[in-house]
Amino acid sequence: MELLHSGKVRDVYADGEDLILVASDRISVYDVVLPTPVPDKGKILTQLSLWWFDQLADLIPHHVISATDVPEEWAGRAIRCKRLRMAKVECVARGYLTGSGMKDYLATGVVSGVRLPAGLVEASRLEEPIFTPSTKAPMGEHDEPMTFAEVEKEVGADVAAQLRDITLSVYARGAAIAAERGLIIADTKLELGWDADGVLTLGDEVLTPDSSRFWPGEDYEPGRVQFSFDKQYVRDWSLTTGWDKTPPAPEVPEQVVEVTRARYVDVYERITGTSW
Repeated sequence: MELLHSGKVRDVYADGEDLILVASDRISVYDVVLPTPVPDKGKILTQLSLWWFDQLADLIPHHVISATDVPEEWAGRAIRCKRLRMAKVECVARGYLTGSGMKDYLATGVVSGVRLPAGLVEASRLEEPIFTPSTKAPMGEHDEPMTFAEVEKEVGADVAAQLRDITLSVYARGAAIAAERGLIIADTKLELGWDADGVLTLGDEVLTPDSSRFWPGEDYEPGRVQFSFDKQYVRDWSLTTGWDKTPPAPEVPEQVVEVTRARYVDVYERITGTSW
């Protein structure tokens, strides 16, 4: 096999016509990979994605060929998948206002070209989920918000509408399933591309703690930062270190690693209903 790409978390190998996507235990914040891994993180992301791909299969095809026909050393953290021609847009849906969306809203009242009502606060639930795409920046650089008009210019009006509608549909399905399990999905990022037959297909990972913000529904309270099951805990820790968000990143303390791993395990178990 040939290593084609090593990303912030995943390594991509060519195996004939197929790809082998391997999720490592690396963790990144602010588009920078931290030097300290989180044990089992890659396996949790892979297994949770596989669960979600099954839940979403009637909405959009996915890229998974096999979760077992992979090299033994990567068992549990790798999938055999189709090659996709990826859309040149990060597809993001937001149902709640937080993170970079909150920052943009406070500055302009607008998120990715969508004007929101006045008076919203941290973690406000939006009247309707919104499509807030961004650019796909090279590794080490930051994605930038895009308006829908900019997406149309990049990929064409028909494709832009498809990307928006699929992203919002996946978010709605995921949010509804999560709500049944006492979780809020504040926002999520999808990767979409076309397979060899030109069919728009869901790739990479889906509705994981690395691509989404998960909050416990029982503790939800607008106007403050929410407890988060994703890597927000690591982001928050990094802000206390004086780090300037550029490489090299600092080593992560053992306690922060343990808490982060526990949150990944917790969200996996709450979503799937199975023990890790």
